[in-house]
Amino acid sequence: MKLARLLRIAFNRAAFCRPLTGIYDRVDSYLFGPTKLGDQGERAAERHLLRQGWIIIERGYSGRSGEIDLIAVDGQTIVFVEVKTRSSYRKGHPAEAVDDSKQRYLTQTAYAYLKKKQLIDCSFRFDVISIVWPDVTQAPKIEHFENAFEPTGRFQMV
Repeated sequence: MKLARLLRIAFNRAAFCRPLTGIYDRVDSYLFGPTKLGDQGERAAERHLLRQGWIIIERGYSGRSGEIDLIAVDGQTIVFVEVKTRSSYRKGHPAEAVDDSKQRYLTQTAYAYLKKKQLIDCSFRFDVISIVWPDVTQAPKIEHFENAFEPTGRFQMV
């Protein structure tokens, strides 16, 4: 029931935002100039998820213990998505940056979000989207790792 309420709110937002996603980057670049690679990667990840029929609930959610790039719904599952964008593989694969420490912070922030929204009894998972974007004039290489890690730390049994 709680998830249905959340989905209704998200669906209304998505219905408003979806027509804008095709022109979003071009308008943003035109009005505000170039943005950071990480911001562009998060928008690319969001478009990737919208194309798959997901509903985006939150963007850049900040809690006391950290930040979650995207919170979405895939079917009946709440998905906490961490997006890592790099211009090359020189420093390793972008997904490797989601280490144990980052996983703990994401778990704590996700738990706080679920508690705040009274969604503790809903199923959830953690995904990582890795983007390598050497040149913003080219299409980025997007890899989506579903269920990338299990909850860690104090809240692993949730």
